Amino acid sequence: MRMVRLAVFAVVAVAVGGAAYIYRDDLARKLGLGGTASAAEKGSPTSPAASAQPQGRRGRANPGGPVPVVVTKVAKKPLPIVIEAVGTVQAIASIQIKSRIDSQIMKVNVAEGALVKEGDLLFELDSRTLRAQLGQIEAQIRKDQAQVAQAKRDVTRFEELLARNAGTVVSRDSAQTALKAAEAQLEADEANKAAVVTQLSYTEIRAPVSGRIGSIGSKAGTVVRVGDNSPSSALATINQVDPIYVAFAVPQVFLPDLRAAMAKGEVKVYALVDESRRQSGSIAFIENTVDPLTGTVTAKARIDNASEGLWPGQFVKVEIVLGVDPEAIAVPAPAIQLGPQGPYLFVVKDGVAELRNVVIKRTQKGESVIGKGLEGGEQVVVDGQLRLVNGANVAVRPPTAEPPSTAAAPPRG
Repeated sequence: MRMVRLAVFAVVAVAVGGAAYIYRDDLARKLGLGGTASAAEKGSPTSPAASAQPQGRRGRANPGGPVPVVVTKVAKKPLPIVIEAVGTVQAIASIQIKSRIDSQIMKVNVAEGALVKEGDLLFELDSRTLRAQLGQIEAQIRKDQAQVAQAKRDVTRFEELLARNAGTVVSRDSAQTALKAAEAQLEADEANKAAVVTQLSYTEIRAPVSGRIGSIGSKAGTVVRVGDNSPSSALATINQVDPIYVAFAVPQVFLPDLRAAMAKGEVKVYALVDESRRQSGSIAFIENTVDPLTGTVTAKARIDNASEGLWPGQFVKVEIVLGVDPEAIAVPAPAIQLGPQGPYLFVVKDGVAELRNVVIKRTQKGESVIGKGLEGGEQVVVDGQLRLVNGANVAVRPPTAEPPSTAAAPPRG
């Protein structure tokens, strides 16, 4: 009996094992084990779509059906050639006001931070000593003029006597010498007067340019000296703010295009403080050398600034317009992906995604201008490309509208 039982158990085990092998696919599917055992034995071949992907983009092509994507049609269109950069606002002239004579400040005629015009009186220095010297010199000049007049009369008188043989040549020559000496003394005194007048003009310090004045560290009563070279020796600083400079660095790859545009005429430049405030000007000059450390060349734009929207030392966004590309091919910047072989995107043809390597010329205002890889008139994926592989089936869907932003409800108290 024992042997019979063992034989029965063996037959049952063989039958169960055979059934499990025959129905292994259905059993694996019911147990949720994914792929079949036969597939594991044979080995799963690599997908052609996956093998066509760059490293990091390989995977199963559409394991759950067509991938929903949003596409846009690319067309050739006129597009401004714009270079974007970050610029620094600089005053065209920044002048430190200093005294040119040793004196004392008697009066300050300007407030800190005021807008001044060229020639406005800013400071008055003590001029009493110089005015007294000027009075002395003017008196000496009048004396010299009287002596010159007397010397001229003497020369005339001696010439008349010599003509009547009543005088001597020596007397006439002496009179002429005295006249020349008096005239020389008059010229010397007039030169002294000009020097004192010049020094007297230094007692009135006027604005050399129109601009905005800064802090005034020296008030009335302060003694100023020419030999003082300390940082506080400047009475004030005037920055010329209208017009104003915006300095920025341009990559050297754009230098030929920039120079070609400048040769044709004025190159427009826009300085953007924010999206609502932008001021226009033109390039004033470019530096005569490229910085070998950064590979950029510095340029400056001259911009009208009557509203003083630009301030010295401020950082602004700069847009340089080199011209217009009549047949530019541009795609939204989110359509561009980066891979080991460079930037690429997906083009949809007959419901199939095709991976396309592209060359980007520049990126401006949220668009990437394509230099090579697209011909125009093609559909490019702008959303959903992260799930795509080369050769995958896609389902085009309309773009989803941005949900309106709602303010958070106030807390209940």
